[in-house]
Amino acid sequence: MLLESNEIPNEAALRCELCIVGAGAAGITIARKLIDRGLDVLLLEAGGLAPESATQDLYAGSVVDERLHSPPIRYRQRMFGGTTTIWGGRCVPFDEIDFEHRDYIPHSGWPIERSVLMPFYEDANRLCEAGDFSYRAAEEFGQPLPPMIAGFESANFTTDTLERFSCPTNFGRRYLRKLSNAPTLRVLLHANVTRIELNDSGEHVVQLIVRNLQGKRFSVTAKDFVLATGGLEVTRLLLANRDVHPCGIGNQHDVVGRYYMCHIAGTIGRIRIDGDLDRANHGYDISDEGVYCRRRLALREEVQRSQQLGNFIARLHHPRITDPAHRNAVLSLLYLAKFVIPYEYGKRLHGDDHATFRSWAGHLRNVVTGPFEAAEFAWQMLRDRKLAERKYPSVIIRSKANLYSLDFHAEQQPNPESRVSLSDETDALGMARLKVDWRYTTGDVDTVTRALALLAGDIRRSRVGSFDYDPATVEAEMTRYGAYGGHHIGTARMGSDPRSSVVNAGCRVHGIDNLYIAGSATFPTSSQANPTLTVVALALRLAAHLDGQVRR
Repeated sequence: MLLESNEIPNEAALRCELCIVGAGAAGITIARKLIDRGLDVLLLEAGGLAPESATQDLYAGSVVDERLHSPPIRYRQRMFGGTTTIWGGRCVPFDEIDFEHRDYIPHSGWPIERSVLMPFYEDANRLCEAGDFSYRAAEEFGQPLPPMIAGFESANFTTDTLERFSCPTNFGRRYLRKLSNAPTLRVLLHANVTRIELNDSGEHVVQLIVRNLQGKRFSVTAKDFVLATGGLEVTRLLLANRDVHPCGIGNQHDVVGRYYMCHIAGTIGRIRIDGDLDRANHGYDISDEGVYCRRRLALREEVQRSQQLGNFIARLHHPRITDPAHRNAVLSLLYLAKFVIPYEYGKRLHGDDHATFRSWAGHLRNVVTGPFEAAEFAWQMLRDRKLAERKYPSVIIRSKANLYSLDFHAEQQPNPESRVSLSDETDALGMARLKVDWRYTTGDVDTVTRALALLAGDIRRSRVGSFDYDPATVEAEMTRYGAYGGHHIGTARMGSDPRSSVVNAGCRVHGIDNLYIAGSATFPTSSQANPTLTVVALALRLAAHLDGQVRR
């Protein structure tokens, strides 16, 4: 059943067996998994079915260093479906090493092993509409693919691991009908949780106080509660509720909001591949199910251990788009179209570029001198990205000169000084707004610096070409765009010790018997992988636990 908060009588008391706060990837996954189990479930969503400026403004906040982190209102959508309404669809599981305690990665180690999540990853892949759970090229494709770089041999990197791409699936649009028609599930829109009321001992959630922007107020009681509002909003809800715990819920040891991670990402250098143009195959391969897959250069786990490096992957990438000297009509077309490209992609494409008349003229000249190339690309993007249900994931340019740059994506180390806290400003509902102080470490710089050096050496020894870059610029390049995208990780981390974590191995808040957290906030480490697939797998695991818990 789909309801609006304005339909609820003021000061009403709603009851259910399980209350889920937040209808993004995690919240919708849990609700969808439980609708056939006969449980009375209430799913609260702070937004509606479409973007609304007044609702979105509730996400606004401040940033300590705007050069390093986007405003908190960016990369998040306060609406049904959450950030899946704007995500790029990249699905990658975490690696075994990501769950291990590594002496060279401070504060690393999950309280569970990867094997615990494996039974849920396959279903997660299906929910994300990314095809089979198959992430090795040799396993996925029946016949060998052309080499990613012909002749490249490396003891440090493999080119066999895959990224798989969702449609990208908007969980709100895709699963709305099934959730709305479920007889035991109520979906309540424009329902903003502002208070979490505990019993006197602070060990049990008694009820939630819910408000909307029109002034309605009501309460929700349940046996169990799940906060699935994203890595930033979970922090705000826990810290803002200080009636019983003066420092905030789950924050007796000042852990909530700390260890905040995104990913370290950037584009660097100049890679020249010797020989024919077909020696580089860096684009997408399509599986038998019609799913776009892409190989990458992945740092082997044994090398990470022996060299004491964080997880790291890289892809061949087109030259930097802002410089018209690349003389590529397609890249210049993308540059000239910068004002219609969404923020999430435009920031990576254009960065902090300050256009001049000379640069505009150079890009225009490239387009005019390559009209057929630009027109063919525009048609492909219209057909395969704008109009297609399963969209072409990104811009792939085959260089006529066999020249590329390197796009890298690396694990960020957990750092207690990188944190999210409350500011003195409040929103329209009286809730304190967030203040983000994202920081990276020397260990992050070291991982990228030495991984790049290993790759340059492998390319040189393989005699397939050259990789030229200035090692002195690595830190500047990896922070050029700041914290990468909407990967808000680690603010309510999982662990066995309440002094260094917020939730236990089952995602239940330490010391509170009926409050759980779902989402990337619980990740102790960030891996090299985008978080959505693992968010969904963890949500499926939590749903299985809650099913048994509520029944008991």
